[in-house]
Amino acid sequence: MRSLAAETAFLALVSAAACGSDTHREAPAAAAPAAPGSDATSNAGPGSLQAPADLGLRAVPMPDLHSSDASVREQFASRRATVEVALQQPTARPALAHAYGELGKILHAATAFEGAEASYLNAHQLASDDPRWPYYLGHVYRTKGPLDKAAEWFEKARQRLPNDLAITVWLGDVYLAQGRPDAAEPLFGKALSMSDGSAAAHFGAGRTALARRDYAAAVRHLERTQTLEPAATGVHYPLAMAYRGRGDLAKAEAELAIKGDLEPRPSDPLMQAVDTLLQSAEAYNVRGGAELSAGNWAAAADQFRKGLAIRPTDPSLRHRLGTALAQVGDGPGAVAAWEQVVRTHPEYARAYFSLGVLSADSQRYDIAIPNFETALKNEPGFVQARVQLGWALARSGRPGESLAHFDQALALEPTHAEALSGYGMALIRLGRYKDARDRLSGAAKLYPDQPMITHALARLLSAAPEASVRDGRQAKALVDRLIAKESQSLELGETTAMMLAELGEFAQATSVQRSVIEGAERLKLPTVVARLNANLQRYERREPCRVPFTEDELR
Repeated sequence: MRSLAAETAFLALVSAAACGSDTHREAPAAAAPAAPGSDATSNAGPGSLQAPADLGLRAVPMPDLHSSDASVREQFASRRATVEVALQQPTARPALAHAYGELGKILHAATAFEGAEASYLNAHQLASDDPRWPYYLGHVYRTKGPLDKAAEWFEKARQRLPNDLAITVWLGDVYLAQGRPDAAEPLFGKALSMSDGSAAAHFGAGRTALARRDYAAAVRHLERTQTLEPAATGVHYPLAMAYRGRGDLAKAEAELAIKGDLEPRPSDPLMQAVDTLLQSAEAYNVRGGAELSAGNWAAAADQFRKGLAIRPTDPSLRHRLGTALAQVGDGPGAVAAWEQVVRTHPEYARAYFSLGVLSADSQRYDIAIPNFETALKNEPGFVQARVQLGWALARSGRPGESLAHFDQALALEPTHAEALSGYGMALIRLGRYKDARDRLSGAAKLYPDQPMITHALARLLSAAPEASVRDGRQAKALVDRLIAKESQSLELGETTAMMLAELGEFAQATSVQRSVIEGAERLKLPTVVARLNANLQRYERREPCRVPFTEDELR
């Protein structure tokens, strides 16, 4: 099916750029020095920022920046200098507090947590009424520990801003991490009263309910989280546990198979100011990756361009820029970016893979297949490349060869959805309809909410040439599920007509098929119209369809 091919290519392109070995997590600007002591001088390394002893302020350990980008070194130098100037006028406490706080933010952004901790503590000491410094300290301790200090400082921030959504959610999150669902529950309840549309609040409420073994409430909140923030892959695991607790093992298995680690966050301007502060190539790569995962293609491209301005030869940044450009419709720009990567970094597997995906989506399999093969030569364990090579071989008329690649992918990831569906479609191309039915049925049990698998199985059950494979009643159940969860499409309408004809409901099949034809004519798809008319004539003769997929659909 052409839509199946397009959807598979889209998912492959984005997932290859957003995860796997191409993902760059933001690293510290440098290794953090030893933790400062409680006084102004103890354990202070040679790079520490010292305050006059009579002020009673902590020394701030500074990271080694020799290997950092010049832009990062300039940011640190500027903020350190601001503190040093402010220290010359210690009676101007608000200015000194602000200077320490701003230094803490750049250290926080660089994950130099010991320095950030000391800076924020100094800022709080100088301006104890400012809620920012206890809030940032809560985040520092939430990351590096101990959690009881994170709870203590978030509580202090909440005393100053009792109706702040982000503070309320983060404090509840810390209580959950401490194993205190009773303390977390009222906080997430309050967060939801402030904003029922907060995915982070529903996520917290769902995990709290799960900890309390209230599985129905957990499922309700976690499913709501998925609706509000589909890109939050971290929802899948707790939702799987909630389904399991409720006794819905099939749904639990499906969620476990697609679990990830991207959790929803509350709207948080204060932390956003930290997250977007560091001007390094790594930081821009991380921010761009987050925008890719969220589907914000133009914003992702902007972040990758900023990273490339600092480090023009970085292959990950340029590859991911190409991915973002492809998603905004700039195919030539995407190809140019990926081709530049393979020229300058011929070992970079992901660029060959992306070139292959774009070529396969245009049915240029003679170009796609060698690119996938090169990607696998450079990275033999690249499962997504193995799966896409299988799809390209099958669509180019070599389905027998594709099976070995699907087998290899499934040996590494036994529940890989695209490999399972690709194997089933390859068997259909080979005319092995019973084997295809069995493969797709197994995949549909694992992934009951994956429309491409459900749709392929419904089509096969409706129109397979072998009577032993067809099952009109089961096909109807699958079609009904698709209709309930999907917006109408030409392909779904065509499958519905096939299913009705298999059940002997030829009048209804004819009516549905005519509606589908009208839609195809409005979209000016003459090849599709011709195919649909051929089936319409069958239904008018009270004959069912016995061709689940035409050759054109299988390319």
